[in-house]
This record gives sequence, C-alpha cells and structure tokens, in this order.
Amino acid sequence: MTEFSTRAIHSGQEPDGATGAVIPPLHLTSTYVQDGIGGLRGGYEYSRSGNPTRDALQTLLADLDGGVAAFSFSSGLAGEDALLRAYLEPGARIVMGNDVYGGTHRLANRLHVPWGVELVTVEMSEPDRVRAALADSPAKTVLWVETPTNPLMKIADIETLAAIGHEAGALVVVDNTFASPALQQPLSLGADVVVYSTTKYLGGHSDVVGGAVVLRDQELADQVQFVQFGGGAISSPFDAWLTIRGIKTLSVRMERHSSNAQAIAEALLAHPAVEHVHYPGLPEHPGHAIAAKQMSGFGGMLSVALAGGPEAAKRFAESTELFALAESLGGVESLIGYPSEMTHASVKGTELAVPENVVRLSVGIEDVRDLVADVQQALDR
Repeated sequence: MTEFSTRAIHSGQEPDGATGAVIPPLHLTSTYVQDGIGGLRGGYEYSRSGNPTRDALQTLLADLDGGVAAFSFSSGLAGEDALLRAYLEPGARIVMGNDVYGGTHRLANRLHVPWGVELVTVEMSEPDRVRAALADSPAKTVLWVETPTNPLMKIADIETLAAIGHEAGALVVVDNTFASPALQQPLSLGADVVVYSTTKYLGGHSDVVGGAVVLRDQELADQVQFVQFGGGAISSPFDAWLTIRGIKTLSVRMERHSSNAQAIAEALLAHPAVEHVHYPGLPEHPGHAIAAKQMSGFGGMLSVALAGGPEAAKRFAESTELFALAESLGGVESLIGYPSEMTHASVKGTELAVPENVVRLSVGIEDVRDLVADVQQALDR
C-alpha cells in the first residue's frame, strides 16, 4: 500500500480517459442521457443518486481512512444526521462527550431526542464514566467520541473507548475533524465510523462547506447511502471537486498547521495575561501521552483561557490583525473566535457551556513569526 500523502493525491484521481487530463473533469450536470429505457451509462441517471465527481471524492475519503465506503454530504451536520437516522430508532441511546461541538449536541438534543432517543453526556477522557454511561444500553446505542474536542482540546483514548463501546454493543463513532485523517486514523484504532466536517482541514481553504461519513461495515454503509439518497443531503459536484483539490495538499498543510500551533501554544503559555493553554502538544496537557500515541501530530487548533476573564478574552479576540475574527476553522488562514458567543452559543447555560474567558484559535500556515507577533501584540493591549 502506498503512503498516505501519495494516496491523498492519486486515489480516485485517474487521468481522464478521453483527453488524458491529469485532473479529472468536473461533472456539472444534474442528469444523464440514457441509451434506451434503463440503459444507464456508468450507472448514472440523476446527480442526487450519483455523480462522477462526488464518487471520486468518496473513493478518496474511503481510501484515506481505510473504510469500505464513504459518503460526501452538503455539511458535516448533514452527514451526522444521516448516520444517526440510518442507525438509531426510538428508544435508542446516544452517549457523547460533555465537550462536543455545540452543533453536534444541538442536532442530537433538538432533533433526535424528540424522536424518542435518549442523550447522555459524559467526560470522555475518563473511561470508567463512559463504561457507566453505557451500562444496560439498549440494542441501538451510539458512543460518540470527539477527539481532540472543540474547543477545549480534550483527548479521548480511541482504542480504549472503542473496546468499551463494543463490550456494551454500541456503535463507536469518532468525529475526526480536528485531527483529519492525516494525523489520526480512528478506524484502525477500533472505531466503526468516522465523521468529518470537510469544510475544515480536508477542504482547507475556507471556500467550501461539506461533510463526510466513512464506514467499515457495508450493511450500515448501505443504510447511510439510502438515507442520503432519500433525504438528498449531497455535496454538489463543484463542492466535491474543491474538497478533492484541498485534500491533495492535506499532508503538507497539517505539518505546518501543527508546527505553527505548537509555537503559538508555547508563546501563549509564557505570557502573563494567560491563565491556561489547551493544546495537546504541550507536555503538561493531561491528554498529551494519549495524543502522542494515537496522533502523528498535534494539529492546528488550540484554545486559551485569559486571566482577566471574559472582558480580557473578548478584547484579545477583537485585537488580532492576522488572526481574523470568524467562525469555522481549518483553513490556510488563521482565525480566532470567542466560542461562548459564537460557535458554542447553542449550549450556553448547559453542562457543555464553554468558559467565558476562553478564546479559540485556528492556526493557519502563515509565517510563524508573524503569527506569534500578532498574538503577543493582541495580549499586550
């Protein structure tokens, strides 16, 4: 088997047979001419059910994570919703971390709980608590693991939790958005399903919204495929093409994201205005050893708690010059956000609320000296 960075460029990307074009063509079509009734060319009839550009992305995604199938969605949440609808039923249970992305919790709490699904949140970095939350699980149970978490960068031991989940008969799902398949391979560690917001590192350029579900079980993959077909939450051909283009540079980008974030974390740690830095690349991070075991790099995301409280945090978030104040993450440019009132506003006042002195940084691939100077001048104001 070829190495990851080689597969990221070549898997599902055979040169065009008609012209020899190195980059496969973008199939911007909604429908396909048939050679008589039922005479489909290549199996394509309508782009909701299949499109060559989307298929190329799905082949690539499945290969990168070692899955039997992958599906590309119109957003990360659309992919998560399709997976849950495909697997769960009334009376089922979802066990997820008490620090998951606010949108994921909102999806489960506002859309699936009213359908009759039980939602339990637990500290995923403590396996005994996870085991207790899975006790007496119903037949349909999902253990939803996010690692590193958004935004407090907690680390969960995927291999250990997968074993605990399977012991309880649960489907083990890992949100691998922050690490990307370049840094972490959850299926190889025992997970059943990997989900992504491909908007983030996989796309990598803040110009496309998308999601992905990668599975290692064909039966469940067929169910997810039907839910996607029936519900229609597909990625467009152009969005799929942009995501493919982004994945080609994923390996080199993640190396730079990781090295830049490490330098930023160390610089923040040394500043008197900083109370705490959440970054798994720091030896003092409680999940550092586990992250070093299951990740090949520590990623480009970190968060920082300001000693001056909420006002200091807001001032810092609004004072950077290179770090743009914006939601989302994972692009080549650096972004900064205030989770309590931005990405995680939907869980404010709950167990999942983000402390109001916390600022989240998505460290881009700019020159690290410029980025360090920017955070330092913002903290000094």
